[in-house]
Amino acid sequence: MTNKEKKIMAKAEGVTKNFSLYANQSEKLKSVFKGNQAEANFWALRGLSFEVEAGDVVGIVGTNGSGKSTLLNILSGVIPQTSGNLELNGSIGVVAINEGLNWELTGRENIRLKQIMMRNNMRQINKMMPDIIEFSELGDFIDQPVKDYSSGMRAKLGFSIVTHNDPDILIIDEALSVGDSNFSNKALGKIKEFIAQGKTIFFVSHDLKQVRQFTNKVMWIQYGEMLDFGPTKEVADEYAAFVKRLDQMSSQERDAYVEEQKAQQRQFKIDDLVTTLKAEDKSEEEIHSITKFRSFEGFGPFSLYGSLLIVILLMAYIVYHFVNGG
Repeated sequence: MTNKEKKIMAKAEGVTKNFSLYANQSEKLKSVFKGNQAEANFWALRGLSFEVEAGDVVGIVGTNGSGKSTLLNILSGVIPQTSGNLELNGSIGVVAINEGLNWELTGRENIRLKQIMMRNNMRQINKMMPDIIEFSELGDFIDQPVKDYSSGMRAKLGFSIVTHNDPDILIIDEALSVGDSNFSNKALGKIKEFIAQGKTIFFVSHDLKQVRQFTNKVMWIQYGEMLDFGPTKEVADEYAAFVKRLDQMSSQERDAYVEEQKAQQRQFKIDDLVTTLKAEDKSEEEIHSITKFRSFEGFGPFSLYGSLLIVILLMAYIVYHFVNGG
């Protein structure tokens, strides 16, 4: 299969994520009925667009606070994007420290819970249980509450659960950097197996050497902007040079740079993205599709009041019939 024939596993168009900053909880509650009236907005992502093909192993790099984990949370369905189109083709597996684990349950109970959430039946769960436990190296701790685990033990459990479900798209967020070296090597071996099988992988790590070793493409996100996306060597070299320049700055220079970037995240507007899309010769219909709000803040007052009225009427109907014995 040639590159042109490869299946697109993930496609993003102008993906943004806004976090509204409210003065207090009262103001946040008011915004539910009056629309977004936050004192400030913070755009963690500012219009990311990319295509990832089947078999791509994409390293995601960027300094702390640049939006890497926010992007992974959107890809995995943990949070919605504020605007933008996102298409994913295949099942998703997420490997992140503490991801989806119930700390009050034991390791074994967490395995069952996660497998049920992944729509496996008890026969399938019982069949794969021994392999998951063996791979995790938790031994007798598998029947102890997860709250008593170290961060490394939780990472082992989470990695073992997800990778034994054979996902089409694997999302790894720094989880390989936690745990002992033996398990880390075993985990990397499992990743190599997935690569050999042509799986699609998103891989966030601060270890640029690891990124160079396992990925064929690198996405550089810096304070919510996509600065580059391309072949690993080209983008990794560019990012390494940037980090070197950053390290050579004085603390005052670095603080000023960070503040300037965060100010741009606060000042960003959807109109800025519209201007960019127009420059790319997108049609009005395409621009509307990409820039319309998709998260809760995007609902207008009419939609919110209408939904609230329906809920109240339904509750009144149920109470009426209960009181009248009907």
